[in-house]
Amino acid sequence: MNPQLVMYEEEQKQIQAIAERLHQDSRARTILLIDKNGQLVAAAGDSAALDTTSLSSLVAGNVAATGGIAQLLREDEFTAQFHEGKGMSIHMSLVGRRIILVVLFDKNTTQGLVRLRVKKAQEELVPIFELLAKKATTQPSSPFGAEITDQDIDNLFND
Repeated sequence: MNPQLVMYEEEQKQIQAIAERLHQDSRARTILLIDKNGQLVAAAGDSAALDTTSLSSLVAGNVAATGGIAQLLREDEFTAQFHEGKGMSIHMSLVGRRIILVVLFDKNTTQGLVRLRVKKAQEELVPIFELLAKKATTQPSSPFGAEITDQDIDNLFND
């Protein structure tokens, strides 16, 4: 199990902007960024008609299963996956070993264009997620800050 991703507003805006630019540049239908726990981090494009909660969980499970296959084959990890359907295709790639970048696309674009644009987006996303990981280790663990003790919290909820 991976630790919970902590997201800050500034980084969330940067991630969202990259997802939206990737959506436009790749001519994809939908862009999703999902953490390995199956939580949706960002979405761009036509995601309203999708069950993004279920899709995020299934994508995370698929990546975990593929990671198991990689280990059996003595590979560190498979960093990208591609599934082609009749009308829709999906490209999944790992960003910084923590985030799954999902591109859903149809016949309006090509796998080659998607891969090219994904590579550029990954180069922009990796430093952002590295910064988030660094922030998570330097921020106080309690959402209430260091000045509030466990006893203070207990007293607050006791009548």
